[in-house]
Amino acid sequence: MAEEQARQLLRALADPLRLEVVQALSAGELCVCELTEQLGLAQSRLSFHLRVMREAQLIEAREQGRWVYYRLRPEALEALQAWLAGIAAGCRLPAPPCC
Repeated sequence: MAEEQARQLLRALADPLRLEVVQALSAGELCVCELTEQLGLAQSRLSFHLRVMREAQLIEAREQGRWVYYRLRPEALEALQAWLAGIAAGCRLPAPPCC
C-alpha cells in the first residue's frame, strides 16, 4: 500500500462519525436512508462523510432506482491492516548499535 493511500484511509477513519458509518456497514450493505436513520443524521451531513470515505476508497456505492447503497471495501481494510502490520514488525526489530 502506498503511503498516500494509507494516509487517506487513516484520515477517513479518524472521524468518530465515519467510524460509526464503518461499524454500521460492517453488518453489510445499507441504503443511505437506512444510514441516516441508524445514525440519526441529516442526509446532507452524512453525504459529506460518505464522499470522504468514497474518495479514500474505503466504501463503494451503487445506485438502484432512486436509492444509493453503500458497502465497505474489505480489500481496503485488509491493505491498511497489512500496512500497519509492516510498521508494527519494524517496531520489533532491535535497535542498531549506537555511535
